[in-house]
Amino acid sequence: MVEMPLIDREKCNGCGLCIRVCYCQALVLVDNVVTVIETEECGWCTQCEAVCPTNAISCPFEIVIEEE
Repeated sequence: MVEMPLIDREKCNGCGLCIRVCYCQALVLVDNVVTVIETEECGWCTQCEAVCPTNAISCPFEIVIEEE
């Protein structure tokens, strides 16, 4: 199973900002709440988490950039 962003349905206000930034189209609105569609295309960019105004999205991974 691919790790995907987690949605807190209680916090989601259905604004759709996360859907607009998701380049792999892994997020959709269902009954005015964001839902994750499992896909192997998710590059774990964490943009959905960053733009969520209600902190309803959490990503179970972290991007770490090492400087040389």
